[in-house]
Amino acid sequence: MGTKRHRPEDVVAKLRQADVLIAQGQSGADVIRSLGVTEVTYYRWRKEFGGLKTDQVRLMKGLEVENQRLRKAIADLTLDKPILQEAARGNF
Repeated sequence: MGTKRHRPEDVVAKLRQADVLIAQGQSGADVIRSLGVTEVTYYRWRKEFGGLKTDQVRLMKGLEVENQRLRKAIADLTLDKPILQEAARGNF
């Protein structure tokens, strides 16, 4: 059986649906089963996306992409610095 990759927006929607079902009196196990995920996945989603709204998830995803880009830029500059120092000393 293959795994399905859920988008963050879908996860937030499923968590909201779970909140509604629990408020209607369904048990946690029934709610998790109706979402079609495992109990571990449900609680991992709760931990990661618990209090977020859809627009906040989109913003978080954009910030993660920007953070990756900045980390790569810093890594490139860190590698360039020793090379430039060697060239300035004339050791080539």
